Amino acid sequence: MPPSVLIVDDHDDFRASARALLELDGFLVVGDVEDGEAALEAAGRLRPDVVLLDVQLPGMDGFEVAERLAATAEAPRVVLISSRRRSAYDARLPGAAVAGFLGKHELSGAALAALL
Repeated sequence: MPPSVLIVDDHDDFRASARALLELDGFLVVGDVEDGEAALEAAGRLRPDVVLLDVQLPGMDGFEVAERLAATAEAPRVVLISSRRRSAYDARLPGAAVAGFLGKHELSGAALAALL
């Protein structure tokens, strides 16, 4: 059974593109939401294996969402994404409750699978 994925990003177009790309690569996208609060609610309800999580969200940022998800009973694996370079987050990534980081331009099923 393919890994189930929840996509969290505040841009509708990116969520739609990421869904199409990941589904073509065999992932089961169970939902997509636009902010951290919705991500926490959807993760609890949908129980995805993976949360593809934008760093820059309105309100709560991706790092805070990842920490809250990690504290849940059945914590999903979290992969942070951003249109910014990884180096913009080098100070925060070590020790973060995430499986990895991908630039949005690097997103593919193969790249996501490699982090998992």
